[in-house]
Amino acid sequence: MKHYAVFGSPIAHSQSPRIHAAFAKQAGIAMDYVAIEADLDHFAGALAASGVAGANITLPLKEAAFALCNGRVSARAQRAGAVNTLLRDAHGWRGDNTDGLGLVRDLTERHGLDLRQRRVLLLGAGGAARGVAPALLDAGIHSLYVVNRSPARAEALVDASGEPDRAHARAWDALPTMGEFDLLINATSASRGGSLPALPMALAGPRSTAVDLSYGEAAVPFLAWARAAGCQHAIDGLGMLVEQAAESFALWHGQRPETDAVFADLSGRSDALRTAD
Repeated sequence: MKHYAVFGSPIAHSQSPRIHAAFAKQAGIAMDYVAIEADLDHFAGALAASGVAGANITLPLKEAAFALCNGRVSARAQRAGAVNTLLRDAHGWRGDNTDGLGLVRDLTERHGLDLRQRRVLLLGAGGAARGVAPALLDAGIHSLYVVNRSPARAEALVDASGEPDRAHARAWDALPTMGEFDLLINATSASRGGSLPALPMALAGPRSTAVDLSYGEAAVPFLAWARAAGCQHAIDGLGMLVEQAAESFALWHGQRPETDAVFADLSGRSDALRTAD
């Protein structure tokens, strides 16, 4: 039996072990998958000691995981500068990033959204934001505005996208002047403590969709703001979590599991049992 894990901090809440257990049962594959707590200082050691054949990586470790691969990463991970999926081979770790594909699949296939020619606001410029930005651009959005409290990180993300005509960095204090967006994505961890930095209501309109890359309690502040601002749709990150996990599973095992039943099972559980992954 091969062993797999998800690494992050905090991680005890993670739904990834439940998701991958369901995928393994569906595929008839014997595997063990656990959650391992690791901060930035202890991640490399914990990964080396784990003996896993593959791993998922969540906050705050995605950029550190990218560095551990020593350049052996997929094209999409290279564009993102962040890794959420590790695969062990004879030469060490290879890295990929399935976050963006997971988000686009959830929005387009599960929620039926057409992303083409949409004006998109991305709040945050860390590993989560880096993972989804390239996929959004590839999906045909009109423009992407990245806003972060550290403008330098927003600029670095935009530079890495290689799309100077469509991707733009802005400082947080520019938000009141930026107008209305078709799609607003919260990729920050600010709402994990139950609060959200002030956002102008004028960013959203009656046709806007708001998405939080977290799910459960961590997504509540941003999605509450989105509803108050009049957004047509307010979506948490549970569907993205399931879809990116399916892509990771396919990388490890060569087959992509069906996701609808797993998503439906998790969606039916109490929000008290779910928080951001």
